[in-house]
Amino acid sequence: MFRKVLQESTDKRALNGHQKMALITDKQMQAKPTTDDLWYYESFARGSGSFCGRITPAGERLFYYRYTDSKGARPRYPIGSFSSDGSRGLTVAQAREKAQELSRIYRAGAKDLREHLEAEQLANQQAIEEAAQAKSRRKTIKTVFGDWESKELKPRINTEGKRQGRKDGGAYTRKQFERHVFPSIGNTPMEEVKKTDILDILDKLRDNGTLRTANVVLADLKQFFSFALDREVISTNPAATLTKKRHGGGEDVVRERFLTEDEIRELARKLPDSGLSKRTAIAVKLQLATICRIDELVSARWENVHISDDGKERYWYLPETKNQRDHTIHLSDFAIEQFNSLKALQEASDDGIKKMSPWVFPNTAGKSNLDKKTVAKQLADRQRAAATPMAHRSKKMTALVLSGGKWRTHDLRRTGATMMARIGYSLDVIHECQNHLQRDKMARVYIKDRRIAEQRLAFNALGDRLAALFKGQALAEVVPLRASAAT
Repeated sequence: MFRKVLQESTDKRALNGHQKMALITDKQMQAKPTTDDLWYYESFARGSGSFCGRITPAGERLFYYRYTDSKGARPRYPIGSFSSDGSRGLTVAQAREKAQELSRIYRAGAKDLREHLEAEQLANQQAIEEAAQAKSRRKTIKTVFGDWESKELKPRINTEGKRQGRKDGGAYTRKQFERHVFPSIGNTPMEEVKKTDILDILDKLRDNGTLRTANVVLADLKQFFSFALDREVISTNPAATLTKKRHGGGEDVVRERFLTEDEIRELARKLPDSGLSKRTAIAVKLQLATICRIDELVSARWENVHISDDGKERYWYLPETKNQRDHTIHLSDFAIEQFNSLKALQEASDDGIKKMSPWVFPNTAGKSNLDKKTVAKQLADRQRAAATPMAHRSKKMTALVLSGGKWRTHDLRRTGATMMARIGYSLDVIHECQNHLQRDKMARVYIKDRRIAEQRLAFNALGDRLAALFKGQALAEVVPLRASAAT
C-alpha cells in the first residue's frame, strides 16, 4: 500500500514539472496531456547534451535535443513528432538516434548547433543549385532544341487572341537543324559551343551556294541561343554578334521579278505542253488571279470556297493567314473557272485520289494537302536550260523558260498586284487584296475598313485581263475606278 502511494506521488510530481529518467519510453510519450507542458529528459554523457520528449496541453508529442551553446544558454533543437509505429512521425528509438547524431556534431565543436546546422543546410542548398546549373550547362544542342521547340515554336494563343510561335509548329526549323546543325554539334553541351562551331556550319552552306539557307539557319540559331541565354542554360550567346552580311549568305535581296503581259501570253502558250500536272498548271493561274501566297493556295479547303449557281456567292475565305487575321478573296470569272476545273478533276478521280477530298489541292495519297515545295520544284525543273538532267525529274527542262528569265511562285503574286496597279487601282486597295497589314500602326488600330467593294472591282478587273491574256485576245480598255462593285 505504501509503495502504491509513493508511486502515485512520484507520477504526480512528474506531470507537474520535469521528469529525469534513464530512458524515455513509448509509454511516457503516450501519457495524457495536462494543463502544462510535460517534459521527459534522457541525459547523455556529461557535456553531450540530452534527449527530450514533450507533451503539450494540446496533445502534441514532440522530440528535442538540448545542449548548452557558446553563450551559456540551453536551447532545444527540434527533432520531430512522436508516432508509436513511425507511420506519421518518429518512434522513440528513431528520435533518440537523431538526438545522438546531433550530440556527435555538438561534441565535435559545433557549440552553436542551430546556427551550424542552418549554415550547413544553406551550403548544401547552394551546392545542389550549383550542381543543377552545372547539369543544365551540360545539356546538349539537341536537348535544348526540344525545349525551345515546345516552349517557343509550338503555336499557342496569347491573352490578346493572337497566335504566337510558328504556324508549322517548328517543323521546318527542325528539318533545317537536323540537316545542317545536329550532324556537327547536336551532341555538344551548350556551354561548349563556340562561335567558330557556328561559323563552320555557315561556311559550309555558303560554299555550297545555299546562301538563303545560310541566312535562315543563322536567324534560327540566334533565336535558339537567345532562348538558352534567357533560361540560364548558357552564360553567353555565341551567335549574338554574327550577321547575315558578314557571316551568313549576305543581306537578303528583295526580289523584283514579275511577269509582263507578253510573258503571261508566252506562259499561256507553254503551259499545255510543259508536262506540268493539271493541278499545278491550274495553281499557276489561280495564284495570278487571287494574288495569294502559294502555301495558302495549296492548303485551301473546299468548305471555304463559296461559289453559288446564281453567282451571288463567289468568294474564297481564308480563316487563318500569315498576318494572323482572316481574309476573303473575291473570285472573278477567271478564278471561278479554275476552281471548277479543279473540282472536275476530283470528281473524275482519274488519278486515284478519293473523290472530293476536303482539300482543293490534295496530295497523291489524298490524306493531306499538296506540299508547296512540290509546285515550286515542278516549276523550277522546267526552267533549267543549262543544267544536267536529273534522275526522276522532268526532262522538259526549258518548257517554262520565259523571255524575262526565271520566275517563281511568289513572282506570280507580285505579277497580279502589279497588273492591278497598272489597271489603275490604288496601293491601299491592292494591299488589302494581298492581305497586307497597314504599316501605320495608328491606322491599323483605328481604321478597320478593308475596302471590300474596291477589292471586288480590282479582282474582277484582274480576272478579265488574265482571261484575255490566256486566250490570246486583245486587251480591253482600263475599267474606270468609279464603276460599281460587281458581285
